[in-house]
Amino acid sequence: MKHRITAHAMGALCSALSIFVAPGTTHAEEGQSISSQASDPTASLMSFQVQNFYTPNLHNTDEEQNIVQFRSAIPFTLGGINNIARLTLPYVTQSASGATGFGDATVFNLAAFDRNWGRVGVGAVALLPTGADGVSAEKWGIGPAFGFVARPSWGLAGLFNQNILTVAGNDDLPDINISTVQPILSASLGEGWSFGASDMTVVYDWDRSKFTSLPLGMKVSKLTKISGLPVQFQVSYERNFYDEGRGPKDTIGFTVKLLVPK
Repeated sequence: MKHRITAHAMGALCSALSIFVAPGTTHAEEGQSISSQASDPTASLMSFQVQNFYTPNLHNTDEEQNIVQFRSAIPFTLGGINNIARLTLPYVTQSASGATGFGDATVFNLAAFDRNWGRVGVGAVALLPTGADGVSAEKWGIGPAFGFVARPSWGLAGLFNQNILTVAGNDDLPDINISTVQPILSASLGEGWSFGASDMTVVYDWDRSKFTSLPLGMKVSKLTKISGLPVQFQVSYERNFYDEGRGPKDTIGFTVKLLVPK
């Protein structure tokens, strides 16, 4: 199964933190449009999104797969440093094995540092075995993360690297020792429209000494306002070229992201 470890921040803990630590606004963000911030994972912009990933064809099987995913991002400052905390919680509605239910949560925190060309971030990601039987990896994992986003005149370009290493869990199941790389590429088309790379994640499995996910994808996004709040709609398509096992082959995604500007 394709790993979607685009891990995203400390959920309830960070929601509590944000009550006591007021988020700051950097000079870089003051000059960055809401449309650009919506596609910039390092921007200090609170957001809540629901994503649906439908896979009509998996490799080496006639089965289908569908995952509904909730993701939140909570910005806060700590010690004068801007942080972005994220929580990702998937729900498997259809799988090749027949197992359904909540998957494992990933939490991610990034300390962001502005540069004249964009932003650099360093942090940590953790895997929590919150999933249902047959869906969960039943492993606790943690590891470092690093990313950067440059802001050329036409849009955004960068990447994120995240690493999860098993530290505890069910010894009868395989460990999760992986590194992921997510390219970030988005071109502004004007009037709230943007086009770029999907949320594709290349995965390297250290235990198997090979890449286990090799996707290539694209997305189209539109930012609009509903009841005065900015909302981004996104449609994406990915082809995964890793064809061993029963991982996804083609995946169609749809995302609705609610943005909460400061």
